[in-house]
Amino acid sequence: MSDLAAALEIVGARWALLVVEQLLDGPQRYGDLQRDLGIPMSVLATRLRELEEAGVLHRLPLRHNTRAYALTDRGLALREAIIALAHWATEDA
Repeated sequence: MSDLAAALEIVGARWALLVVEQLLDGPQRYGDLQRDLGIPMSVLATRLRELEEAGVLHRLPLRHNTRAYALTDRGLALREAIIALAHWATEDA
């Protein structure tokens, strides 16, 4: 498997990079991620679990049995790739 294929195994699923992009500004609660992205709750739960298992993010315990999610160093390392993809999408074809 190529390095790119290995990376896409982690962040190539629909919504995965959008979740990471939202977390680049700092930790967010589950409900805020769901609301801001408009992602179905079942899909968000799956993506968060997959990204956590891959070491891209981790859960932060909060009061009253709520949780927030924050990027790990591995997740933060995706910043330049996300910026590059956004730039690529806005270039004239």
